[in-house]
Amino acid sequence: MVEEGAYWLAWAQISGIGPVLLRRLQQHFGTLATAWNANKVQLGEVEGFGFQTLEKVVQQRSRLHPEQLFTKHQQENSHFWTPADADYPRLLLETPSPPPILYYRGEVELQENLGQKPMVGIVGTRQPSEYGIRWTRQISTALAKNGFTVVSGMAEGIDTESHIAALKAGGRTIAVLGTGVDVIYPHKNRDLYKQILTAGLVVSEYPTKTPPDRTHFPRRNRIIAGLSRAILVMEAPLKSGALITATYANEFGRDVYALPGRLDDHPSQGCLKLLNQGASFILKELDELLTLLGAIPQIDGVEASTAPEQLMPTLSPELQTVMNAFSCDPLPFDFIVQQTGMAAGSVSSALLQLELMGLVSQLPGMRYQKS
Repeated sequence: MVEEGAYWLAWAQISGIGPVLLRRLQQHFGTLATAWNANKVQLGEVEGFGFQTLEKVVQQRSRLHPEQLFTKHQQENSHFWTPADADYPRLLLETPSPPPILYYRGEVELQENLGQKPMVGIVGTRQPSEYGIRWTRQISTALAKNGFTVVSGMAEGIDTESHIAALKAGGRTIAVLGTGVDVIYPHKNRDLYKQILTAGLVVSEYPTKTPPDRTHFPRRNRIIAGLSRAILVMEAPLKSGALITATYANEFGRDVYALPGRLDDHPSQGCLKLLNQGASFILKELDELLTLLGAIPQIDGVEASTAPEQLMPTLSPELQTVMNAFSCDPLPFDFIVQQTGMAAGSVSSALLQLELMGLVSQLPGMRYQKS
């Protein structure tokens, strides 16, 4: 029997099928194995599958053999996860566009993958000022010493400073690359890359030997946001990849913090824009920041969740389906509909009943959270 992971890989090889469409396929058919055997009419029922996409699927699917493809891929890429794997990062799986294949190198820590250890993303400009460097080092050090894993993109500037500071403080760090996990970019970070492999992870959605490409880096920013429970933007001009990461963080329901700067400082203009749009301030009192970040709910482990489950009232199948869609993070209404596969009206009715039972609470912006 061909494993589900092989179908994630096979579908990802078809041109025009990206992470969002893959997610919709999986939600519509239940498994990508079922979707693989669906005909054109059935596939046409999935949002986003127009005539051209359907033609590509028909033409290319017949030439692909999932099991053989998966075996060959394993030989060329020794370490990777698909959303079908239990070790696939839980927080990333909650986003609308999880990578169908996530490659990794380094030391895996299962608590990070399960969402039980807090991970915070730190991003910013490739040309930071002394002010930005100083605060990046201080905050990364404080986070590492307090048990947080620092996530960034190993780019020059703020990214590099955050990784180095976390490692020097004896903490863990994760680098999300826009290349294959075996390609070091920028090359000047080769020593940093080696250090990360011994005290953290290097991850990428691109297979081994993939060279740098300017289109890859904005896309990888969604992975930084998806892995993290909060994003800290240290310094960023108005046109900056860090702002793309912050946008993804907002879409995923993550908290966004920004370091304030002077009004006439070019590297601070993006941060000031984020603050004007409602991002939280990074202030001098780091204890307050650590308290706020520590208050972000984590995904409970088995032992922690045993007692509450014993008190959970018996729910109808429909209500239980909606409850099963929740983790500890707030979820947008549309995402809950996608997760459950139920009609929007049924989900709305179920959420209202769960609110009245005190099991779910509604937040601004049509978002809901487990109480």
